[in-house]
Amino acid sequence: LIFIISLFLGTTITISSNHWVMAWTGLEINTLAILPLISKSHHPRAVEAATKYFLVQATASTLVLFSSMTNAWYTGQWDITQLTHSTSSLILTAAISMKLGLAPFHFWFPEVLQGSPLTTGLLLSTVMKFPPITLLFMTSQSLNPSLLTVLAILSVAMGGWMGLNQTQTRKIMAFSSIAHLGWMTIILVYYPKLTLLNFYLYAMMTAAVFLTLNSMKVLKLSTLMTAWTKAPSLSTILLLTLLSLAGLPPLTGFLPKWLIIQELTKQDMAPAAMIISLLSLLGLFFYLRLAYCATITLPPHTTNHMKQWHINKPISPSIAILTTLSIMLLPISPMLAT
Repeated sequence: LIFIISLFLGTTITISSNHWVMAWTGLEINTLAILPLISKSHHPRAVEAATKYFLVQATASTLVLFSSMTNAWYTGQWDITQLTHSTSSLILTAAISMKLGLAPFHFWFPEVLQGSPLTTGLLLSTVMKFPPITLLFMTSQSLNPSLLTVLAILSVAMGGWMGLNQTQTRKIMAFSSIAHLGWMTIILVYYPKLTLLNFYLYAMMTAAVFLTLNSMKVLKLSTLMTAWTKAPSLSTILLLTLLSLAGLPPLTGFLPKWLIIQELTKQDMAPAAMIISLLSLLGLFFYLRLAYCATITLPPHTTNHMKQWHINKPISPSIAILTTLSIMLLPISPMLAT
């Protein structure tokens, strides 16, 4: 309880601060609060994940501090929105990319997610990404557009290609997160509010997927293949939420992709939009594979293995609400477009 309260405290401090040092303090509180949650199981894998996470986040925080100090040295400003010095904004872009797990600083994220339990994995992919995204949002007008575009395309490519070969659900979710961050970054300079919208919808859909996987106790694809006979309703929910994460039209996940592609074409960035859309097909492939394993594969029927027991566990209200939202929010797009 203390750690979760500290997490939300750190997040709140960062997103409500105007001064760089306060933002940095919030990020540090966040990092220290999540570490015990990662290494809670005392498994060597979890301890390794916590160590990797600590090293990467400490480096990134130092870089954030360094960039803000350089900026203050040159301009005399500690205000977050006044990041005008070009070297500072480059260092900050690198630091925040490390914090978020944007390619080419993405290597730690799948490893850390693989070492932590599913609920902590959910916190790592949603809550922990919120403060760095708000910092990017506040400094968006002074960042370098071409650098961000390169990072974004690289992230979507890495998230797609490296996710193709995975069998562990947590690693697949990690690569999916890297790809989604790419979509958020590419639009950041041109339409920062779309970045935030994309983040909210992504957090919602990811939360639905993680909670479903958690209640089905699924850590790898082979467990997912026998899940249909145990919990058909949860498997159906998982299918729909995964397709929404992939961004297929009648579902919520299509909304941010559509608005981002529309805005990119308005900004004469049609080639970037085309590349990023084609690269998200890679993501679609592994979401479809997850969905296929969850709902279409039936376990082998031998005489001693006819049917596994149904778990008559009611679906928790949080899963129900999140899934409904991550499937049916597309009709609100006219409201957002205005």
